[in-house]
Amino acid sequence: MSEKGQIPPKLLSQRRVWIVALFCVLLTAFLFWNESHDKEFSFSELNWTSSSILFLLLALLMMVFRDLAYMFRIRLLTEKKLNWRQSFNVILIWEFASALSPGVVGGSAVAMFILQKEKIPLGKSTALVLVTAIMDNLFYIISIPLILLFINFSAVFPADLEWLTESGLRLFWVGYSILLFANLLLFIGVFISPRIISSLVQFIFRLPFLKKYKTKADSFGDDLAISSKELRGKPFLFWIKLFLLTVWSWTSRFLVINFLLMAFLEIGLFDHLILLARQLLMWLGMLVTPSPGGSGMAEYLFTQFFSDFIKNSGAIFTIAFLWRLISYYLYLIIGSIILPSWSRKK
Repeated sequence: MSEKGQIPPKLLSQRRVWIVALFCVLLTAFLFWNESHDKEFSFSELNWTSSSILFLLLALLMMVFRDLAYMFRIRLLTEKKLNWRQSFNVILIWEFASALSPGVVGGSAVAMFILQKEKIPLGKSTALVLVTAIMDNLFYIISIPLILLFINFSAVFPADLEWLTESGLRLFWVGYSILLFANLLLFIGVFISPRIISSLVQFIFRLPFLKKYKTKADSFGDDLAISSKELRGKPFLFWIKLFLLTVWSWTSRFLVINFLLMAFLEIGLFDHLILLARQLLMWLGMLVTPSPGGSGMAEYLFTQFFSDFIKNSGAIFTIAFLWRLISYYLYLIIGSIILPSWSRKK
């Protein structure tokens, strides 16, 4: 267990940032070449209009709104023990860690140490991070049935991917069921029986090379139990606020692609629902990707799921790159800037 809330230095090191960034750029370049080297390369499908700049700015603004919602959420969870500057640092470094971690891991494993460095006890930090995961998963679990009330599931897959409709449907419901079950386990671990988590941690820290941290592991269990009791005592309005902030953050995240496409294409109301449904599927695919920040899989899924909106390889990869620039590479840049001064803080 890290002393004084220190994040393992190799995890967020400058060298790792450069390696990940280079890997992502090379992977994107390969995908671009693989998809377009034997096809006509044209941007004729992208219509630049007087509204294009506005929609591009709105796409960027959605990322700002997303992080603002996360800041409100972390302040609500910590009972405003974090000020706005601390909340900004926590969320941006959390996103930075997510960008450097495999999609299947995410930034949650690091987030508890980030919060601990801001003087939130590790046990409580763990409980709060798990609550954010429960809320994020709950948004997904509820959103899918809601959207499918308005569109047929077959419309989620582009016509070019008809072969995937049947198998994709089965894979989706398997993934959906696993997520539902995992969220149930998280709920039990945080709200009903936190001893399950604390006992697991204490068991791990009985291993010979971790025994020196056993006292900290015991303290972790106590903090987790106290935090669980505090969370169970929260009023219903608290959970409504927390979920609404989660809806705000995820809706802002998904609208980035909608606005990017609106900058160059005519998008109808029904199309927006299809775009949102496809992004929910994309997120599930990126969630199990072993590459940092879902790199490679994100770009590939973008080109596959939106191929019926933009048929030319040059055009679709341009928008895919803009999307990743706003929603991924930007966090690598900002995180690299704020991490050094933040990590030196006592």
